[in-house]
Amino acid sequence: MSAIAAAPVGTRRAVSAVPISEGVRAPGGRTVVGTRLTLTRRGRVVLAVLAAAPLVTGLAVGALGSEGAVASSTAATTEFTTVTVDGGDTLWQLAAELAPTADPRDVISDIVRLNGLSTSEVQPGQQLAVPARYAG
Repeated sequence: MSAIAAAPVGTRRAVSAVPISEGVRAPGGRTVVGTRLTLTRRGRVVLAVLAAAPLVTGLAVGALGSEGAVASSTAATTEFTTVTVDGGDTLWQLAAELAPTADPRDVISDIVRLNGLSTSEVQPGQQLAVPARYAG
């Protein structure tokens, strides 16, 4: 590490880099030596809080988010029928045909969730499971 000693404004003096361990000449001929960093009590408290914050946050997220899933030995049953997609069909058209009185968005959502589809695109000849309440 090095420090830079400079003359006061208005004088022409070269600026030189001097290692801190050797010291820097201050005006008046004194040698100033670099000191170690000391933390006040408040600084130690702030440093401890900053170091502990990620740990406390992680524990809080883990404690609050761990109640979501519960394993059980009973299998969930869903009654469904299968429908084969014709050429040119969309999920919107299938939803309108299967449940004309229901909101098509709800029917599409149930079909996508039941079949584990990542998109709403379907291919001709594809077999889709349809909840039994929509197949009539």
